[in-house]
Amino acid sequence: MDQAPAQREASELLPIRLPVLWTFGGLVAGLALGWAMAGTPALEGVLPVSDVVGKLWLRALQMTIIPLVAALLVIGIAKLVRAARAGAIARRMLVLVASVLVLSGLSSALLMPLLLDLFPPPRAAAALLETGALGPQQVPGLGEFVTSLIAPNVVAAAAETAMLPLTIFFALFAVALARLPGPQRDSLLAVFLALANTMLTLIGWVLWLAPVGVFALGIGVAAQAGGGAFATFLHYILAVSATGLVILVGGYLLAWIGGGISPLRFAREMLPAQAVAFSTQSSLASLPAKLATAKRLGLRDSTADFALPLAVAIFRATSPAMNMAVAIYVATVAGVELTPLVLAAGVAVAFIISVGSVSLPGSISFVISIGPIAIAMGIPVEPLALLVAVEMLPDIVRTLGNVTMNVGVAATLERMRDD
Repeated sequence: MDQAPAQREASELLPIRLPVLWTFGGLVAGLALGWAMAGTPALEGVLPVSDVVGKLWLRALQMTIIPLVAALLVIGIAKLVRAARAGAIARRMLVLVASVLVLSGLSSALLMPLLLDLFPPPRAAAALLETGALGPQQVPGLGEFVTSLIAPNVVAAAAETAMLPLTIFFALFAVALARLPGPQRDSLLAVFLALANTMLTLIGWVLWLAPVGVFALGIGVAAQAGGGAFATFLHYILAVSATGLVILVGGYLLAWIGGGISPLRFAREMLPAQAVAFSTQSSLASLPAKLATAKRLGLRDSTADFALPLAVAIFRATSPAMNMAVAIYVATVAGVELTPLVLAAGVAVAFIISVGSVSLPGSISFVISIGPIAIAMGIPVEPLALLVAVEMLPDIVRTLGNVTMNVGVAATLERMRDD
């Protein structure tokens, strides 16, 4: 099976390199400076400047979310619809992928609140909410929630950042677009691809300023929380990474139950691919190692050469779980009540958004994936501007989980072909 189409689709979006280490360093420096200046007269002269700089950067980050999410959703879902037409094996894989993504989001919705009940965020975590002026939004009742799923005016919904109806609209738009005649479909997709690349360039510029932005925001957080700010970020990293480890373990279970491969054998054969994933934090860079793993596991070339490149293009198993975990963490700190409706809204958006956020750098994927989930759940998005600075650490768990689950799905698909 030719791998090239899936790989070309995965590389349609412009590659962007971001100053990840500098951003992390900016956060640490800002927290250290704010902690050192806490309670001193000098802080009164620094805070007004750092507050303005931080908020300007935060607003620049927020302004890119809706147009970029819209473009990526249309491209990603149209790609899924085309893949579904490739035959029975493609449809089986898409059903399997969709099932894993839904379970991924549900696992976080169920487990993350319990984890935070057992190990609550430090009191200093409340300082994260000082990164912006907006508080949590009001969550509607059941009837209002159902009617709000359809926006009578898409422009007004965008102006009000009503993320759930916007997500549903663009998902349906993408499905309808995929049914257009070839020339019309390709022309309109080219427009959305150009929009996506334009917005990726813009958000790339904004994120290049991230070291300055998170440095400025970090000063204010540490001035409020002191040394507890460092404990907050460590607690956050461990809590969010724990949800990714659940999906990682799920990859072993899927290979065992769905693919008939013993966990010990699967673990042994996955080590080379996981080593590449750990060192590169890239599912695409891990593709050759995953193909070699599939061969050692006895999967047919026709299965592996189809399933694994397609998985790189459309499937990030950890995204719903870990993105929901971030939103739930912020909700817990902000005191947002996590009702079944709130969690259902988050899972729905996390599922749909996961399609459009593939094959992007971790920092960009973090912003465009979790922002819509937080907005749909009525959670402040401002803390995301600081949390993105430490995403490089949970992103290792994300990549390990994605790579492991990709091979687990391929093993299951192999067995389904034999049934």
